[in-house]
Amino acid sequence: MNQGNGIRIDEVDEVALPLRARVDLQPPPAPLGAAVQRKVDYLEGFLSQKPAPVEAGEVGGELYDAVIDALKSIYDPEIPVNIYDLGLIYGVEITPDNHVVVSMTLTTPNCPVAESMPMEVEMRVGAVPGIGDAQVNLVWDPPWDPQKMTDEAKLELGML
Repeated sequence: MNQGNGIRIDEVDEVALPLRARVDLQPPPAPLGAAVQRKVDYLEGFLSQKPAPVEAGEVGGELYDAVIDALKSIYDPEIPVNIYDLGLIYGVEITPDNHVVVSMTLTTPNCPVAESMPMEVEMRVGAVPGIGDAQVNLVWDPPWDPQKMTDEAKLELGML
């Protein structure tokens, strides 16, 4: 034993195994003649329900997703990120007649693509199969800021 530094070292030949909890794999048998009650399975009813159908123009619908995919195919020429992930799209509304209204902004009012970008958005969204008409509303309020970007866009630009 080394008393100088307060550390005690004991040498042993073998270490006893720790006690284990006893686990019975079989439930105890029920007394003869007793009715065995089955536990209520709450998930069974929940999992058997079918999800409510989503209209094509609503969020999560096929037409809405196709419009979002079209918007994700448009890139800002100065930034290598699509305009949807950049946070330039403020809203997409699809009417029951399959007419689309896209509310969007630009990074700055002096953006060099201020004239061409809304027209490109209108063309790409209007080209989605099933869309009757596409309209783009360019808004400046609220102004765009980098916090509107998705995490993927921030990662692409080295901001995370």
